[in-house]
Parts: sequence; structure tokens; C-alpha cells
Amino acid sequence: MVAVPVTLAITLATYWLMGYTLNRVTLFALIFCIGILVDDPIVDVENIVRHMGLPQLQRQAPGLRIIVDAVRRGPGPADPGHLHGHRRHRPMAYVGGLMGPLHAAHAHRRLGGHAPVHGRGLFDHPLDGQTGAHARGNAGRTARFPTTSGTRLYRAFMDRLLKTPVWRWGFLGVVGLLFAGACALFPAKAVLVKMLPFDNKSEVSVVVDMPRGTTLERTTAVSRELTDMILSRPEVTDAVIYAGTAAPMTFNGLIRHYYQRDAQNEAEITVNLVPKEDRSLQSHAIAKAIRNSLAPIATRYGAKLKTVEVPPGPPVLQTLVGEVYGPTDAGRQAVARQVRDIMRHTQDVVDVDWYVDDPRPERVVRIERDKALAAGVDPDRALRDLSAALTGTAAGLLHDAAAREDAPIVVRLPLSARADARNLDDLAVRGDNDRMVSLSQIATVSETSSPTALYHKNLVPVVYVTGDVAGREESPIYAMNRINAALAELAATGKGAWQTAGKAALPILWTSMPAQTMDYSLKWDGEWQITYEVFRDMGIAFAVVMVLIYILVVGWFGSYTTPLAIMAPIPLSLIGIIPAHALAGAFFTATSMIGFIAGAGIVVRNSIILVDFIEMRRGEGETLADAVEEAGAVRFRPMLLTAISVVGGAFVILFDPIFQGLAISLMAGEVAATIFSRMVVPVLYTWMPSGRKG
Repeated sequence: MVAVPVTLAITLATYWLMGYTLNRVTLFALIFCIGILVDDPIVDVENIVRHMGLPQLQRQAPGLRIIVDAVRRGPGPADPGHLHGHRRHRPMAYVGGLMGPLHAAHAHRRLGGHAPVHGRGLFDHPLDGQTGAHARGNAGRTARFPTTSGTRLYRAFMDRLLKTPVWRWGFLGVVGLLFAGACALFPAKAVLVKMLPFDNKSEVSVVVDMPRGTTLERTTAVSRELTDMILSRPEVTDAVIYAGTAAPMTFNGLIRHYYQRDAQNEAEITVNLVPKEDRSLQSHAIAKAIRNSLAPIATRYGAKLKTVEVPPGPPVLQTLVGEVYGPTDAGRQAVARQVRDIMRHTQDVVDVDWYVDDPRPERVVRIERDKALAAGVDPDRALRDLSAALTGTAAGLLHDAAAREDAPIVVRLPLSARADARNLDDLAVRGDNDRMVSLSQIATVSETSSPTALYHKNLVPVVYVTGDVAGREESPIYAMNRINAALAELAATGKGAWQTAGKAALPILWTSMPAQTMDYSLKWDGEWQITYEVFRDMGIAFAVVMVLIYILVVGWFGSYTTPLAIMAPIPLSLIGIIPAHALAGAFFTATSMIGFIAGAGIVVRNSIILVDFIEMRRGEGETLADAVEEAGAVRFRPMLLTAISVVGGAFVILFDPIFQGLAISLMAGEVAATIFSRMVVPVLYTWMPSGRKG
């Protein structure tokens, strides 16, 4: 109770010095690390209490001598268990990409070693008027470790494991099968992998794209019909239509460039939901229901809709993004069209679109300079007059005392006069000597199709195909695999637009852009790219943590094999983590990985205190079997208290949509590791050369 507030105070001071703010991420980092912070104090206090209850120490004053001896006999503040607490989180600060700042917030906290100081203040004074009352209260305990029924059962089981090879191999085989079965839940799709789960927000947006050339009035009318359908849902409070203009900047709009949506055929509907506590559905479920209800209206008017949620993490162009590269624009569009069509027929893929403009008639007026000059008309003036007649020109400002802002006065022809290209022939242009010349005398008007916009990424031409994922498997990786399989089937038929010769498959790139664009290729981006970068960097950070822990343990125990027994139980936490995600119906996310890494540190800490106790008892002359059994019995109490603290600290974030995976990993992983490491570590230690010596 002393170590935690002191540590959190120092952590907040560190945040302030490093420029971090108190936000959702940093607050949850503080919450989930509380269970880890009490690890060291629990070990120290438990050791003090246990020593004060030993019969052979009852005649000694329960003061500084017992406290110092107890802490000396247990892992101290400079042992690898304490030091690796810093090491296991520090590499998280170097996770790159857009998720780097999130993980860095978890890396700047941990301190311990307060328990011995405050232990003296609590125990080094007379209790009930008699010095040493606490020690005498345990005078009846004559064994060197507790002799409860659970301890007797543990000792009997460990006797079998240590002395009977069949039991030992059978136990390790069962543990191996449990681990393999837990990992098999990933390919069986009982547990789905995702970057971050969907958050529960108070708003969603519907992006409306009408066919090119649609008038603003038509776009607004369709948006109103869509809004009426949205407002019929009880979870919606109100909605705002932005037709022909961009909606206020949002987290999504920053990356997806929604602030540039100002065409007459474009609109955005911002939907506000009732407060979270007043509805049973989360915003993601509401967004899916809105998408399904609007689909018939969109089909009737030929509109393309996207139901956009506020992302729980870094925003991307779209959840599912395919980038098509190749030598020609026509070829890229042909390949992208096939990818788009396949995505539209892929399970759980919705809101499919591509960054290719629909063909649209375009009117081109060409001023013939020679004819204009011969008629006494300045060609530049003719262009200005034509532009003013069609698009308008600002003639000044309307100063209205009742208006909040000045309104520009725009002069242009009425819509009826500029809607038909034939009306432009009679447009009069003033020439020399105020002579009026019709536009048909100096210009030609033609109808053509407007070209599509060209997009580049890193100066390389590209065509984007986008989509979202909604359904059971709401992670892009599963949809991408299905799309890749469909592309392979198309290549087998020889009908792929990229197949210039033979039946070659379309090259699929997962993590990097193509080295050359002479051949067509598909690069997956979007949420997948961030997922890859985060899990790659976290995996590297975890590997660095393991190396650092190994070096520290080697230095502490003076053995190259003992750290292998200590670190072997790290994967055992997955026996609890993965099935717990399946039972909770939760995605295995980046926060789940953070919980696994944090829990791995606690597993190593428990293993260290077990091995340290075994070697201490062996140094006092006990046999290997007795030392192993006593270590498991005596050290189980601090291991159990630490597990309870971790479970209690993580429980408060279990129901948060984003950090649920972190809580599940900490709680289930710590329970599984506490159960298995108590038996696995001693068994493995007895096999090591350091365990067999003597």
C-alpha cells in the first residue's frame, strides 16, 4: 500500500518531465501496471512475515535483524527479477510506426524496494503490549514450510514427478499438448487476430458518393432520404447533412482527405448516437445495422455509401486497401477492376470502392485565336467572359447589417441558360468599338469524357481499391486471404488482366512496395500494414527483452543453463491467454500482445524466486528433492498473492472495448503461469547441469 502510490507519483513526475499527458492510454497503463508493481513488495513482506513465524527465530526480537535476514534470504532489489521489470518494458518505447506513441506510454514506469523499509516500521514495535507477539502467535509451526492439505498434495505430486520418469514425461507431454491445443485455436479461427478491436463511440458517419454529374439538389434529396432512414433507429439522436461541402475535420478525415469533399455529387451525414449508458448496443453494431438499412436506397439511386466509424487507433485510408501497380494506367485500371469485383463478392467485405472516377461527359470550349483576332475580340477576354457566364465571378460583397459575415455577389448566367451546350453559341462577347460577337463565330464547342484522376505513392503510379470488413471475421487478414485465393483461381483460368503471357499468378506483396513496375502487382495496405509493423516491432522488442533477461539471470546465478529453466515457462501463459480470448469472444489484438509481454515478466519473476530459494536451501545442505518441494510450498504464497493482485488490477479494464485484450492476457496468463510454473520450473531445473551437481 506504500509502494504503489509512491511509484505512481514518481511515474506521473516522469510523464511530466517527458512531455506525456494524462489520457486514456497513459491512465490505463497506470492501472494495468499496479498488479505488477506490487510484485516486489509482496515477495519482501511475505518473506518477512514467514521468517517472523519460524520457531527457530521466536527467541529473537522481531525487528531489524529478522527483516534484514528475511530480505537477504529472498530476491533483493538488485536481483534479476527486479531488474528485468525495467528491461521487459523499456524496448516497447522503440515500437515504430503510428502505434509507437501508444506503446511508449507503457514503457516508462516501474519501481520497487520499499517493503523492507516500511516493514520495520510496521513490525519493529511491541504488539499487544509484548515484543514479538506476532512471532509467538506462530509458535506452533514447527515445519520449515506450511503443512496444509494442499502442500501435502503438492509434495506427493512432486515426488512422483521427480522420481518417476513416466510421470515426469507424461506431465510434460500434457503441458505440451495443452500449449499446442491453445495455439491451434488461431488457425481454427476460434480466436481471431486484429490490430485493435472496435471502440464504442458516440458518433458514426455515412459518406455518400453519387454518380458524377449529379446535381447538388439531387445529392441533397438522396441524402435526406438516407437520413430519414437513419433517424428511424432508436439509438440515433440527430444527424447533420453536409452536401457539396466538407464536414468538420475528424480523426478519419485527416487521413482520408474528407475535408476535400466539396463536389456537387458528394455528401457526408454525421450521425450522433445516444449516450453509451442509455443504449445496449455498441457503436459498431449500430454502424453495421445502419449500413444494412441504407443498402437498398443506395442501390436504387446508384449511390456508393461508406459507413465510417471513428477508428480506435491510427486512422488508415480504409480498413482494406489494395494497391495495384503496373506499367500502364489502362492496365492498372483493368487489374484493379477485377480486384474490385472479387472484393464485392468476398464474404464479410463491404463498402467496396476504387479510386477511379466514373466517366462523365465534359464540355470543351476552344477559342480559335485567329478568328477571335479577326473579329476584333481579345481571346483572353473571351475566356474570362465565358468563365464568368458558366462558373460565375465575384462582383463585390453584399454588406448586410443583420448578417454575421459579408456575402459575395456572384454574377453568372441562370441555370437554364448554361445547362445546354447549344445555348453557348449565342453567348455575346464584346469586341473592338463595342461590337458584339457571338461565341459560335470565334470558338468551337465539343463534348468529350473527362479523364480520371491519377494517384501516386512514393512517386509511383497506383490505383487504390478499398473496402471495409464487417461480419464475424472482422479482421482484414482473413478477407485478404480469401481475395488472394480468388485471384489465384482467376489466374488459373487465364482470364487475369495482368496475364500478358502464360497463366502467371498476380504477384501479391504484403509488406513492401514493388521493386519495379514493369509487371503488374497487388500490394496490401490499410489496417494490415499497421498490424504488421506493430506486431513485428513488438516481436523484436520481446526478443530483446528475452536476451536481456537471459543475460541478467546468467550473471546472477552464474550458469548458462539455469536461465533456460527459468524462461521456459514463458509460453505457458498462452495456455490461459488464447482459450480465454476464445471464451470471451474477443480478438487477439495489440493490447493482448502487450499483456502477454507484461505477464511474461511476472512469470520469469516467479521462476526466479523458485530457483533462488532452491539454491539457497541446497547451499544449507538440503537434498535437491527436498529443496525443490520446499521451494514450491514456501514460494507459492507470494506467487499466488501476485497473481491475485494482477487479476484484481486488470479486472477494472476488462470491460473496456480497446483494452479488453490486455486485461484478458494479464488475468488468464497469470493464472495459467502460476499453476504450471510451480511444477514445470522445478522439473526442468533438476535436468539442468546446475541442478544435478552435488
